[in-house]
Amino acid sequence: MSIEVLVPNLPESVSDATLINWQKKAGDFVNKNEHLVDLETDKVVLEVTATESGVLSQILKENGTIVTSGEVLAIIQLKSAEESTPIEPIVNQTPVHKNDDDIPLSPSVRRLIHENNLDPTQINGSGKSGRLTKADVLEHLNQSETSTVTVQTPVAESPKIVTASHTPIQATETTFSNATDVPRTAGIRPEQRVPMTRLRAKVAERLLQAQQNAAMLTTFNEVNMQSVIDLRNQYKDRFDKKHGVKLGFMSFFVKASIEALKHFPAINASIDGSDIIYHGYYDLGIAVSTPRGLIVPVLHDADQLDFAGIEKSIANYGEKARSGTLSYEDLQGGTFTITNGGVFGSMLSTPILNPPQCAILGMHAIKERPVVENGQIVIRPIMYLALSYDHRLVDGREAVQFLVTIKECLESPAHLLLNI
Repeated sequence: MSIEVLVPNLPESVSDATLINWQKKAGDFVNKNEHLVDLETDKVVLEVTATESGVLSQILKENGTIVTSGEVLAIIQLKSAEESTPIEPIVNQTPVHKNDDDIPLSPSVRRLIHENNLDPTQINGSGKSGRLTKADVLEHLNQSETSTVTVQTPVAESPKIVTASHTPIQATETTFSNATDVPRTAGIRPEQRVPMTRLRAKVAERLLQAQQNAAMLTTFNEVNMQSVIDLRNQYKDRFDKKHGVKLGFMSFFVKASIEALKHFPAINASIDGSDIIYHGYYDLGIAVSTPRGLIVPVLHDADQLDFAGIEKSIANYGEKARSGTLSYEDLQGGTFTITNGGVFGSMLSTPILNPPQCAILGMHAIKERPVVENGQIVIRPIMYLALSYDHRLVDGREAVQFLVTIKECLESPAHLLLNI
């Protein structure tokens, strides 16, 4: 008896997926719920598992194939581990190290491991509990490439590009070939052409859509972070001890944003054709940069969360983003977005809207600056804030007052704690 391995049902907003990596070869015995294959969509990487134990007798879809919901990926012959005997593989797969399956790896790390036929036990992991990260694998590949690169002697008629002795790294938006790092030889101008990842293509599509379909404008303000910093320094150790999570700045901005959204509901609204949809709930998206690109997990009903709940949710999303395990539910919805370019050192920016939302708040780096207080020049930790908004729905007066409300909440945190 045999069963089919199917592409899982994809959400309505996702039409298809790309098969990026098989974790098993035809002829391998697989256990129930064992990871078989990774599918990449516009938003997340899906892990397809075996529904029953048996032998993976046929692989019907190769790496790189575009698949849709319900398509058959493979066939499993139902057998127990004792009954299984080696069978002739129907589809040849790239050989991988046997001990690979015993090491927990994220989908992006598995993909690099399999594409370059590496032994993960030979790579030092820098992640939590020694877990391998994508950066660890890339560094290992780069070190190997540096020691094995050969340069072709240039010929006047047809110059040769620098090549390496192993399979090139599959480039993404943050992963590039080392062609430009190879010692230059006269007449050689290395370059590399790679396809966009599905996530990068979707990000590009949505950002272009935002610029073309919205009357986008940005207003700025600055906030004195001294009160927040003092409060955080005073209670961060007790907070961590009690709740098991660090007290960061983002929870203060989430709380301040919710307070401001309550005063200015148009900024929490969206446009649908000729209608305005006013949302009576607060689902805040937190923009996160990952090795695959920009994603925005959503804190659903953020107004119902306390500071600890917000920090735990953000920490959980951060871990999922790094390991590539975010689900569609984590990314769905959102009525307002916060992005923090300050973690990368950004001083000022104009964030782009996240459609169909009509506003996005940009945080930036905190820098000590001279300011005037009570006629005296003093040094204070200052952050610039930016609010990009759709002028079709939000007037300039509302946008400016929205930022002023956030500024007041952060400079007097008692507003947030006492709900006044």
